[in-house]
Amino acid sequence: MAVQQKYRREEVSEVSCCLKYIIFSFNVLFWMFGLSVMAVGVWAWTEKNAFNNLSKLTHLALDPAFALILIGGITFIIGFTGCIGALRENTCLLGSYAVLLAFILILELTAGVLTFVFKDSIKSQATEGLQTFIVHYREDPDQQNLIDWIQEDWLQCCGIKGPEDWDLNNYFNCSSQMVGSREACGVPFSCCKRKPNEIVENKQCGYDVRKEGFYAEKWTSLNLPTQTGERNIYERGCMRAAEEWVEDNFIGVLTSIMTVTILQTDDVGKRVDLIINEKGCLQAGEEWLERNMLFIATVCLISAFCKVS
Repeated sequence: MAVQQKYRREEVSEVSCCLKYIIFSFNVLFWMFGLSVMAVGVWAWTEKNAFNNLSKLTHLALDPAFALILIGGITFIIGFTGCIGALRENTCLLGSYAVLLAFILILELTAGVLTFVFKDSIKSQATEGLQTFIVHYREDPDQQNLIDWIQEDWLQCCGIKGPEDWDLNNYFNCSSQMVGSREACGVPFSCCKRKPNEIVENKQCGYDVRKEGFYAEKWTSLNLPTQTGERNIYERGCMRAAEEWVEDNFIGVLTSIMTVTILQTDDVGKRVDLIINEKGCLQAGEEWLERNMLFIATVCLISAFCKVS
């Protein structure tokens, strides 16, 4: 009786090992980053007891902790599908990952175009949103810390168009003097210009600075002749400060946007072609440069033009 020999067909992966583990490593970092951001958001919500006080959820759009949870959750899901899909060579997960990246890329491009076309309208909407931030300044510690960081550390500004915008807040409104508010006709301490040799930050430096005749009263209380001068606060509004920051850092901002766009465009292509790729790292790198040569040349030309001008 003839013995039938069974040959086991070795399953050879069609995926380049180099490409596979590059994608896997990238998405592990992406996955862990999303998990960390989401954990920080949940911790911030727990600290202010938001889970037990659902009335605070009426201003979700203004809550930095909710933004962290949302961004972290989306990042976690994208990183998970890419990580497991690349490791297991699962076409379903890889396809989902490619669709998610493509969707985000389309949203970014759409947002960029709409921002350019409807710049004035978007600026008006942003102003209204920032006014809401000022109105609810004292109601959320996370939101308060964010505004203070923007005014004091990042943009060195005060209010949206100027210090007078703080009259929208009940605590800093000048009419609050009638109810004995010490902060009435003032601004938050983050609007104050720090002195170079100041060790302990003066949290009361913004008291009464918007009050009429403030400096005359100040010099009189010190038994000195009445003098006038600039207020020791930032007079520039944060909207204008943000525009100037973008203008000053235009090359860096543009380069970052173009880099993210290139990586996302290339990443989508890799996910779609992952199962049929058998290239080594050198060949894959050469083909990446060929595919993205137009983007790279555009960034270089714009950067050179901005430096010359």
